[in-house]
Amino acid sequence: MTLHISSSIRCVGVNDSHTTLFESQYPLPHGMSYNSYLILDQHPAITDTVDSHSIDQWLIHLDHELAGKEPEYLIVHHMEPDHTAGIKALMTRYPKLTIVASAAAIKMLPQFCSGLTFEGRTQTIREGDSLNLGTHTLQFFAAPMVHWPEVMVSYETHEKVLFSADAFGKFGVADYPDNWTDEARRYYFNIVGKYGPQVTSLLNKLENIETNTIAPLHGPLLRNDLARYLSIYKTWASYKPETTGVLVAYASIYGGTARAAQLLARTLTDLGIQEVAVMDLCVCDQSEAVAQAFRFSHLIVAAPTYDATLYPAMHDFLYHLQIKGYRDRTVGVIENGSWAPTAGRIMTKMLSEMKNIDIVTPVVTIHSQLNSKSIESIQQMAKDICNSIH
Repeated sequence: MTLHISSSIRCVGVNDSHTTLFESQYPLPHGMSYNSYLILDQHPAITDTVDSHSIDQWLIHLDHELAGKEPEYLIVHHMEPDHTAGIKALMTRYPKLTIVASAAAIKMLPQFCSGLTFEGRTQTIREGDSLNLGTHTLQFFAAPMVHWPEVMVSYETHEKVLFSADAFGKFGVADYPDNWTDEARRYYFNIVGKYGPQVTSLLNKLENIETNTIAPLHGPLLRNDLARYLSIYKTWASYKPETTGVLVAYASIYGGTARAAQLLARTLTDLGIQEVAVMDLCVCDQSEAVAQAFRFSHLIVAAPTYDATLYPAMHDFLYHLQIKGYRDRTVGVIENGSWAPTAGRIMTKMLSEMKNIDIVTPVVTIHSQLNSKSIESIQQMAKDICNSIH
């Protein structure tokens, strides 16, 4: 994969269509890109490398674009292994190459690049520093915890390109023509989303910079309507919902809880709530369920008791919400139990440990299957949710 930002700046990364799970947990139905960039100038520079299984292909792209020139700098924006696995190959191939990175990243280098000697081959950069390459100049901004502590982003002043590290990245190969928002949302909330305040801080630093192109480490180059991407990122980083509506997320063993969840969803629609989504946590991907939970303003969780505790699919969902910083939402709880329901208590406890979660009361309890009493309780919950929206 070689994509030209301009005659001088090229993406020389790799589209990986074979790996099925990112970080061994997130499904990749459309593959993944590992973006590395080359700036051809008086002092040629490479920004970041690629994942270990993509090094050979990346070096082919790089050699072709260098056309015999020798790079002087490797800019390391982020030390995560999917972006630094090629450092050893590059330093061996180009013995005069200097690594430019934050102090925290340089400290990490031996952890990920064992067997290399870095003495005399690194240059530490800090917030506000610049690196002149000739016609092109890189300005650096610290981006700690977006989403590792050593992260920097850089801005090329001549062609107004923001090299944004993992920010503005998405699942999928760089040139796959899908809807950016859906896979970028799933990427953001599962990879970066816990660190909303830090993302907001970075966005504030970049607010007054005129940018023509955002060049992330994953996914496509962003060139058109950049205000839209920035606006979406501000919403995500602030934990505000994108959509006023309800996600009904359920786990069901024999169908009783599923019917309760579906009844609630239908009732919400009948009451005039236009945005209602239903997800079966036993079937759907957890990372998509997490992303949708952050997308909506309201959430309903419905699950049965299992082994005197909470059914695993729901427990996993709530656990993932918790570790990703889920907050500032209204949540209703439906439990099911044939003789000793405990799911509601456990779900309520897990939710109460998250920040600013307004739990709708009372918890709806089903005993095996819906009956007239539980149907009435679900209808009342739907009305309460509807009132909180309007």
